[in-house]
Order: sequence, then structure tokens, then C-alpha cells
Amino acid sequence: MTVLIIVLVLVAVVGVVIYNRLIRSRNRVDTAWSDIDVQLQRRHDLIPRLVKAVDHYAGYERATLEAVTELRAEAMQQAEVSIRGEAEAKLTAGIERLLALAENYPDLKANENFLNLQNQLVETENYLQFARRYYNGSVRDYNTMVEVVPSNLVAALFRFEKREFFEIEDPVERDAPKVDFS
Repeated sequence: MTVLIIVLVLVAVVGVVIYNRLIRSRNRVDTAWSDIDVQLQRRHDLIPRLVKAVDHYAGYERATLEAVTELRAEAMQQAEVSIRGEAEAKLTAGIERLLALAENYPDLKANENFLNLQNQLVETENYLQFARRYYNGSVRDYNTMVEVVPSNLVAALFRFEKREFFEIEDPVERDAPKVDFS
């Protein structure tokens, strides 16, 4: 009888330890997503300023400017990780087109405000890349805990669900926007 009580206590303690590890891991994933969201918001805040700077010099490039603005609005509305990743990939391509316009306008390329915005955008893209990497690593660790024995038993009991990776499907769009400072 004493052995049974010891075994039950041991199982309960192991269950609590695993449950707490699952909670910590899930919270790490949520925090990592929040870091991505902050960088995406920073990028979204820079885009209207960049569009305005380009518009001043290249006003007749209206289609590109409007497309980037629409892509920004679409990306900001997405909540699901996979859909958000696709929308952000489209926005990245739009930003690349917008920055490519600067090549046709020497005055724009020399504008201090535009160069500052480009630098901020590149910095944001770098932070975003680091945040994505951290998020995906956190998701990998969390999903592993949800799937491996014995933590999968505790995860199933308390309905811990696997999380999605933040991925960009098109390998060409995985790169940060190219910015030429020449």
C-alpha cells in the first residue's frame, strides 16, 4: 500500500513538473510572437512615411504606392500566423518595388529623410528576422513537448495544442528587401 502511495505521489509530481514546463514553453511562444508583432508594427508605421517620401518625388508611380498601402492594410488585419506570414511576404515584395523606384530618382536617393527611412526599414527587417527565428525555435521546442512521451500525455489531458511556425512560403520572398545605398 505504501509503495502505491509513493508511486501515485511520484506520478503527480512528475505531472506537475511537466505541466509547468508546458506552460513556460507556451508563454515563451506567446512572448516571441509578441516580439514579431512589435517589429511588424514598426515596419507598418514606417511604410506610410516611406510612401509619402517616394510620392513627393515619384507621384506618377501611383499604382506602386497604392499597392504597398493596400498590402500594409491587408497584413495588419491578419491574425492567424500562416495567413499573416503570406500577407507579410506580399508586403515585403511591395516594399522592394517601392525601394526600387528610388533608383529612377537621383534626388530621392540623395534625400536625407528617405535614406533615414531606408536605414530604419533595413534595421527593422533585421530585427524581424531575429524575432522570427526566435519564435520558430520556441514553437519547435513547444511542439516537441506537446508530441513526445510523457509530456504528450499531460499536454493532451490539458488540451495543449501545437502552434504554427511563422514561415514565408516563397523562397524569393524570404529575403529582407534589398536596399542599394549607392
